[in-house]
Amino acid sequence: MSTQRLRKQASSIFQAALKAADPAGAVARHLEKRDTSRYRDIYVIGAGKAGASMAHAAERVLGRRITGGLINVKDGHLAKLRRIELNECGHPVPDQRGVDGAARIAAIAEKAGKDDLVLCLVSGGASALLPLPAEPITLEEKQATTKLLLACGANIHEINAIRKHISRIKGGQLARLASPATVEALLLSDVIGDDLDVIGSGPTAPDASTFAGAAAILERYGIFDRVPAAVRERLERGMRGEIPETPKPADPVFKRVRNTVVGSCKLALDAAAKRARKMGFRTLVLSSEIQGETREIARMHAAIAHEIRKSGQPVKPPACIITGGETTVTLKGQGLGGRNQEFVLAAAVDIAGLPGVVVFSAGTDGSDGPTDAAGAIADGDTLRRKPDAMRYLCDNDSYHYFEPLDDLVITGPTNTNVMDVRLVLVA
Repeated sequence: MSTQRLRKQASSIFQAALKAADPAGAVARHLEKRDTSRYRDIYVIGAGKAGASMAHAAERVLGRRITGGLINVKDGHLAKLRRIELNECGHPVPDQRGVDGAARIAAIAEKAGKDDLVLCLVSGGASALLPLPAEPITLEEKQATTKLLLACGANIHEINAIRKHISRIKGGQLARLASPATVEALLLSDVIGDDLDVIGSGPTAPDASTFAGAAAILERYGIFDRVPAAVRERLERGMRGEIPETPKPADPVFKRVRNTVVGSCKLALDAAAKRARKMGFRTLVLSSEIQGETREIARMHAAIAHEIRKSGQPVKPPACIITGGETTVTLKGQGLGGRNQEFVLAAAVDIAGLPGVVVFSAGTDGSDGPTDAAGAIADGDTLRRKPDAMRYLCDNDSYHYFEPLDDLVITGPTNTNVMDVRLVLVA
């Protein structure tokens, strides 16, 4: 089995994962089972990279029953809609367009009455795409906080705990605004464990995090004194009880709220495994909840490839190892890349010279960091073609390492997001 064939098979396996993560079909199947005739008005709101396809499915099923709505989406993640407006805005760092859209979404929720249905469509990226800072925090101060969190290596659960406590809409507060209307939230999960209060920072879910916990996260990463003063002051006021906490599970606001996960990383990985087995690979899905420092996770995957070649463990060749989840990168250099590209570059260093091995990693949303790539692919010959991998790795410059090799995975916007898919193929 040639390395070139392995590369094509990796791409095919990833495409199977993307197909299974299609949110439009999941939303349509759910809404087709719901009786919406008793509601006076139906408003569709939400945010996320998959917002366009989810909204398109809602229009296809509900049609003229939709009174109106607005979804905040990432730039370029669009679809042709008739009754629901799409608002393009910045991601992963929020911008003023996101603030304006979030304010309009909050107003729609507040307008809904007890005889109305608020359909909330949430997918990956919603946390950054629903920026409505709590006064007196400004957008610039929230942007600065987000940048510090992304750079320090905090995971998505930790980042969202901070976001919820400097926001007027996250952490169940959108459900509070919509009360007493019925709220039906359909969620495409892009977080480890599919926790309702973490997906999109849980705008319609009870919030388990607290002001004290948010402050502790900033202290843990040594950035409490580096975030803007307004952020520190809000967290401190919250800890003193001067600001109400986000709504907790017993809050009566959730009596007419239902949150449903309609898509997740596990479903995508199961589909990838099915495709791999059909191709003849002995396949093992290790976990859909891999997290941690990207380079360390890459070394673990490379070690598994070595072990398969040496002993046939944990599966004999031809082997396909599949993992999902979301790792973190601690930025030290000035280069360009993302966690998937960095994962593949780090793994390429460790599999250098190993025959018949391909490593692949890509984000199911079609983007990886501030780049136009979803991820990258490498094999045991990659370092022979471009030996200076460590220099690029030290500068967090995986994009410019893989670009001249034509080894970037570029899909364009996929209109879905269920975290990342990583593959190790051994001939």
